[in-house]
Amino acid sequence: MVIFTNLSELQLFLSQQRNEGKTIGLVPTMGALHAGHMSLIKGCKKENDLAICNIYVNPTQFNNASDLQLYPRTLETDCQLLEEAGCDIVFVPSNEIIYPSLPKLRFDFGHLERVMEGKFRPGHFNGVGLIVSKLFHMMQPNRAYFGQKDIQQFLIIRQMVIDLSFNLQLVCCPIMREVDGLAMSSRNTRLTLTQRQQAPVLHQALLKAQKMLFIEGVSDTKQAIHEYFATLADNDLRLEYFEIVDGEDLREVKNVQEHVQVALCIAAYLGEVRLIDNVLLFS
Repeated sequence: MVIFTNLSELQLFLSQQRNEGKTIGLVPTMGALHAGHMSLIKGCKKENDLAICNIYVNPTQFNNASDLQLYPRTLETDCQLLEEAGCDIVFVPSNEIIYPSLPKLRFDFGHLERVMEGKFRPGHFNGVGLIVSKLFHMMQPNRAYFGQKDIQQFLIIRQMVIDLSFNLQLVCCPIMREVDGLAMSSRNTRLTLTQRQQAPVLHQALLKAQKMLFIEGVSDTKQAIHEYFATLADNDLRLEYFEIVDGEDLREVKNVQEHVQVALCIAAYLGEVRLIDNVLLFS
């Protein structure tokens, strides 16, 4: 495994590999890697000659300065995990490489960025669009891999790829979960022991909503989930949103039978740690 911090050296290396007919897969990350990331790397390695993992904590997608400061940075451990997973290249750029000057361009993803995460994190997806488009331009991968846990992010990047005519294939990989159902996330490391024991309630709520919708036929499932969280005794857990949306365009779903794919999406705070999760259902 080769670690690059210099963009010109990386691009020269990738150009040589392309000239030899090799395909390149990219897994963009912000580090603090876990088994979920490793599943993306393994999928990438399986479908490409070269697997690249980018590690960069992107400041433009944080709308909370303390969240950026507290985001875990574990580069040495990350590289050990990547080597064990068969990753070929790690790119660790500096802020000066990614943002040599303050970006003036702003993305507008329409409805896709005005609901759920976009509603509560204004400017977040502009930052995502900036960093991902830069990485695509810099490395020109054949395929790029993202996790389903950030389903809204994936749909936004898919729209960007279409609108900007990026010549690559996007791959959405399933959510990796702990034994108790908690979606794997770098933010999980910030949970206290008590909070970690509470955290699986997000996935439990999604399963509860799935049962309400497809088995019990509860008409106001969204309200029922809000009431469910309101009854939880521990004030450390605060529901931010629960949405039932179309899995392709994030439009609100009134009748699940009228949609091929439905996404149940949830976000909640445990103390100061914000967690998200979702399940995709097919009617």
